[in-house]
Amino acid sequence: MLKIIECPRDAMQGLSHFIDTDIKINYLNSLLQVGFDTLDFGSFVSEKAIPQMKDTAEVLENLDLSNTNTKLLAVIAGYGGLKRAIEFDKIDYLGFPLSISETFQIRNTKKTIEEALNLVSEAQNMCLQHDKTLVVYLSMAFGNPYKEVYNPEIVGDFMRKLDKMEIKIVQLSDTIGSSTEKNIIPLFESLSKEFSHIEIGAHFHSPLRTASEKIEAAYKAGCRRFDGAMLGFGGCPMAKDELTGNIPTESILAFANMHDIKTGLDMIKFGEALHQAKNVFDEKVIV
Repeated sequence: MLKIIECPRDAMQGLSHFIDTDIKINYLNSLLQVGFDTLDFGSFVSEKAIPQMKDTAEVLENLDLSNTNTKLLAVIAGYGGLKRAIEFDKIDYLGFPLSISETFQIRNTKKTIEEALNLVSEAQNMCLQHDKTLVVYLSMAFGNPYKEVYNPEIVGDFMRKLDKMEIKIVQLSDTIGSSTEKNIIPLFESLSKEFSHIEIGAHFHSPLRTASEKIEAAYKAGCRRFDGAMLGFGGCPMAKDELTGNIPTESILAFANMHDIKTGLDMIKFGEALHQAKNVFDEKVIV
């Protein structure tokens, strides 16, 4: 069984035009009927940094959870967003991007790694108090474009720090699309062995042509939790580098169907949501 986390927030946030709030609400409500494990629906971050997400609270108020088991995840990047997000009962998960790269951590959250780790600790404590779960995204987990030192042992060191905080879910994030079968498999295998009590998922950015091989490599190494975005839109606008899009959810489903792996998705509802996505993302699909 695969857990598929649909990430419309990641898909929308880098678009140059603002998507009308009503359009977001209708699209997200259609996604809630598909059967995804989790919907990464929005973020509580600086409106100046990510203007696309300025209506997250309004969107959340209008999401219909009456006929879905899909859980909601919102991303935070600072203490202000943490304090806002923690008050919404509808939200099950808070996500925070912790980077292996100091340069990217500062670009993405305006924090050093040390400051970011302090925020992770505070967010974990607040999540436990408010019956929520913190999901940590380890950005640049497969390398960085800034010529900073990288090796798998550094990723392991970060995991140990998160383990001490009792973080239960970590998404290894390929922020720049640099992962291949050769580094995906050994990293997932080694971390899964040492941290078997932590759910380790995959958040890949990738050109469409290499998406399937990354999914297959992670699955072979034991990963059962995958982030995706319909049509493959997305990528972090704060990186300010030429980034690739998210793994298309369609590619995850194609892999699952090819290998007879259950996903729990309603394919009729998926088709309806995919049709709606083509109208929402009225731009060229990343290839």
